[in-house]
Amino acid sequence: MSKENAGVAVLGTHTEAEAAVKELQRAGFDLKKLSIVGKDYHTEEHVVGYYNTGDRMNFWGKRGAFWGGLWGLLFGSAFFLIPGVGPLVIAGPLVSAILGALEGAMVVGGLSALGAGLYSIGIPKDSILEYETAIKSDKFVVVVHGSADELMKAKEVLGNIDHEVRLHASM
Repeated sequence: MSKENAGVAVLGTHTEAEAAVKELQRAGFDLKKLSIVGKDYHTEEHVVGYYNTGDRMNFWGKRGAFWGGLWGLLFGSAFFLIPGVGPLVIAGPLVSAILGALEGAMVVGGLSALGAGLYSIGIPKDSILEYETAIKSDKFVVVVHGSADELMKAKEVLGNIDHEVRLHASM
């Protein structure tokens, strides 16, 4: 995945995030190359994280219907409690990037586990801080992984429903 590029869209609500994913699906985008990150408020007191690289996840949280609908579309899922960011639910290839960063001890200059995962796929530090701030304020971040052509297609699709996609070249 590190040889590919990433496009990132920040969406204001879970409804907008779900609509964006469905619009990409309708346009024929490979949903195995799509990740989504959002906060969840219903946490178990001692949960540190849960992940599953298959097609199901046992922890649903407050927005269960929203996340449940996405698990059938996206590949990989995780729940992390990240200090400074809070409880996050993540779906898609970004889960593997975060786990790889954590397992490889790639914690970069004060970045959270989420930040390290984003950094590992070529997102610059200043953008990571912007995306983490958006997530902290209850927004959703959709990450599109792929070639330049795939990202341009995703940018066009999401642009048609009034969502900006910022493109980032891989490292």
